[in-house]
Amino acid sequence: MNATRVAARLRRMSRAELAFRLRVAARSEAGRVAAACRRPRWRGPARAGLLDPAAPLVRDAVSHIEAGNLPAAHACLARHFRTRDNRFPVAAAALPGVRERVFSEFPGAVVEASADTARFEQGRFNLLGYCDLDFSGGVSKPPEGIGLPRPPAVIDWHHDPVHGRRPPLVWWSRVPFLDPAVGDHKIIWELNRHQHFPRLARAAWLTGDPACRRTFAAHLRGWLAQNPPGMGINWSSMLELGLRSLSWLWALHLFSSHPAEEESAARDDADGWIPDLLAAMHAQLQQVLRNLSLYFSPNTHLTGEALALYVCGRALPELRDAAEWARAGRQVLLEQIGVQITPDGGHCERSTHYLRYTLDFYLMALAFARATADGAAGAFEEACERLAWATRRLSDENGRLPGIGDDDGGRLWPLREREPGDVRDSLAVAAILLDRPDLMVGRLPEEPLWLLGPVPLWLRTPSSHGDRDEETAARPTEGVAMGYHVARPRPGDHLVIDAGPHGYLNGGHAHADSLSIVYARGKRPLAIDPGTFTYTMSREWRDRLRSSAWHNTLTLDGRSQSVPDGPFHWRSAATAREQASERDEEYWFFEGVHDGYLPLVHRRRVAALGSGCLVVVDTVLGTGDHRAEVHWHPHETWRARQEAEDVIVLDHERGGSCQLATPGNTPAILVADEATGLGWRSPAYGSLLPCTTVRLVAAGRLPLVLVSVFSDWDETPLLVERVRPVNVSPGGWDDSVALRFFTGRRRDVLLFGGHPPLLPGDDTVRCEAGGVGMHRYGLGRFEAMVSARFAWLGGEAEARPRVLALVDGDAVVRAAAPAVPGLD
Repeated sequence: MNATRVAARLRRMSRAELAFRLRVAARSEAGRVAAACRRPRWRGPARAGLLDPAAPLVRDAVSHIEAGNLPAAHACLARHFRTRDNRFPVAAAALPGVRERVFSEFPGAVVEASADTARFEQGRFNLLGYCDLDFSGGVSKPPEGIGLPRPPAVIDWHHDPVHGRRPPLVWWSRVPFLDPAVGDHKIIWELNRHQHFPRLARAAWLTGDPACRRTFAAHLRGWLAQNPPGMGINWSSMLELGLRSLSWLWALHLFSSHPAEEESAARDDADGWIPDLLAAMHAQLQQVLRNLSLYFSPNTHLTGEALALYVCGRALPELRDAAEWARAGRQVLLEQIGVQITPDGGHCERSTHYLRYTLDFYLMALAFARATADGAAGAFEEACERLAWATRRLSDENGRLPGIGDDDGGRLWPLREREPGDVRDSLAVAAILLDRPDLMVGRLPEEPLWLLGPVPLWLRTPSSHGDRDEETAARPTEGVAMGYHVARPRPGDHLVIDAGPHGYLNGGHAHADSLSIVYARGKRPLAIDPGTFTYTMSREWRDRLRSSAWHNTLTLDGRSQSVPDGPFHWRSAATAREQASERDEEYWFFEGVHDGYLPLVHRRRVAALGSGCLVVVDTVLGTGDHRAEVHWHPHETWRARQEAEDVIVLDHERGGSCQLATPGNTPAILVADEATGLGWRSPAYGSLLPCTTVRLVAAGRLPLVLVSVFSDWDETPLLVERVRPVNVSPGGWDDSVALRFFTGRRRDVLLFGGHPPLLPGDDTVRCEAGGVGMHRYGLGRFEAMVSARFAWLGGEAEARPRVLALVDGDAVVRAAAPAVPGLD
């Protein structure tokens, strides 16, 4: 950060923030000096002082720890957690039933769990967009004895195997984790979240393989050996410490409840991992408590940290400071409901990935609040209700969120491999906790069984929801969430348009995507956001994938609407605004503008018809000569071919085709294009694949108009022409556009009238219907007089066309005067 930015940041700080930062800095520096004098290490005898000996078995464990008998202490603690009053959403007694349900309903789960165990045992992981990464830092020693199993591979917990780099093992506040020279911190942190621990525990329940527990215990001990308190990159992010603590908590619950742990205790051969896990968890949660991201990253970093404090504090009253963790975490979670969650249920960062994260955070908080009878459950439930419906609204018919904004691939409970954006598990958990079956997409997935235990009967037979009372009737899955307008023009179609602000605070996870469209057609993603790829390893690719050219929107004179300034900052940021939106049984119309190119204005108008036709009209208003480009990024399952000068056909790999007509423009098809850099997609963090980009160009004096029409491509393809009105009366705007459609004997005309643009933050201009001039169109033997924001006239070729849609204005169809030229 340069000196100018530092000075500006200091001027904006409140006294409370400045005092907090000074305390954090002083404490961190004192710790660094102490670590330089004496290397930190885990202290065995201190374990006893971290436990509250109120429960008899915990009291016995404390005595064993003080005597140096960790296996005996472990056995006492395992028995305590297995038999105590339940404090988890899924009780230990319910886990055998969960296992039987999984055996019955998910026959492939055992094979999947066995494959997980074998891979983890070898030190190989699928992380983010990378498959089969090798983190084995050395070969384990062969066992001494015949028939003994080979120990799991030793994991290098500080290695980035993709780039062959590693950060220095220095005091946590001095680790330069954003510097690409030390590797990609996302890869290292993703491994060190230890989210494979709960997966190993799931595998232990499903397979009974002792390698599951053996691998878990070896990885835990290896991590403790390589990560002394406060040292290295794995202590640098409070969110990472929090997520790791949650993984350990679930592993503790699932492993200590497993019959093999009870058998081990009976044989007195427990290896003592529970006391070490509890001591290390205590150290990490204390680190989180002292360094909460109240000012550093007060977004999902803060709520994730608070979640870990709250959940671990409520679940583990056996630990000395648990009550303080729970209190601090609860306070932050409750405060952030009104800060980070928008009134429509979206997340303030305008990223669908972080919306899903936030939903999962509050679902887990709600589950533990209910399990421990905490009064915060009501507020958490209200937050989950809003978040869940926004997530359902933004997800398509397959239960997949479009990749809008940053997506780093992280998840809260990755018990199984899932594609990025697949939120069926989150929606199922929400459906159970909120008793709202209409949130479900498809059948019940496996994850809620391990997270919540037995589920309501209605979730086992989703088709029987019809007799539920009016209180649980389905909510609309269209509308607005996070400033994104959502429509489902016909069954299987899903359309999302960005018409909101750029993002939260510095917009660190937002993209330059004002008025961008994400579109699924017939349950198949068609127009997509190309993704994120990286945060810090390549500035070129970081800026490229979040620029306007890499989204389904318009660029002007080669410029992006918003200009980045580092990996998580912006020098300028555009804000979009809806001007009109209207929904009918047969159509949906949207109009919006943004301020990213001022004094020039980009206006986008969208008409989605129930027939499956999607019309997008982009205009640039202002003065002078300019060059405008509209980019469309089809999903890689579509292949583009030029059918005519202004028609591209997109063929899907599973059959079926879609037409993209661009009347008045000749589109270009770009695939991994070196000149423009276009034609790439990042389906997951760290992954980059060749893809297709379709580009439209218009250049010259303003206004400029570019038209894109998506429709079915079959035996009677839709023919599209741009036409001009016979006359334009005074007061009309020059970006009025008319399109004529031919399909079989049917003739349709779509009319997009011009209105003065109402820019974000400008409340002085009113877009009344009178602001548009009267336009006169010849329609064969008829003529139409139209003064409207949008009009749709249609019918048989020789019949009088009917007014099928009208937005903000008037339209009259009458017999044409002989002198009026026809359109056909």
